[in-house]
Amino acid sequence: MTRNQTRRGAQERQDLDPKWYTVSQVASLLGYGETKVRMLIISGDLRSLKDGRSRRVLPEWVDDYVRLRASQAKDTWD
Repeated sequence: MTRNQTRRGAQERQDLDPKWYTVSQVASLLGYGETKVRMLIISGDLRSLKDGRSRRVLPEWVDDYVRLRASQAKDTWD
């Protein structure tokens, strides 16, 4: 296997869309800290599932949360 084939295989794996996110990935996507994301999960504002000892969040659940927050936003600045 050549060096270029190894790079290409690694690149192909990176190009795959994740089927779910970790808490850390969700925090990064939303610009939040992990603690805030965990609190959103605990409060029920952000859906998640348990996978072994870890929490996972489906991409559509992140989208649902963003839509919820956008719908709750005021149209004007206070």
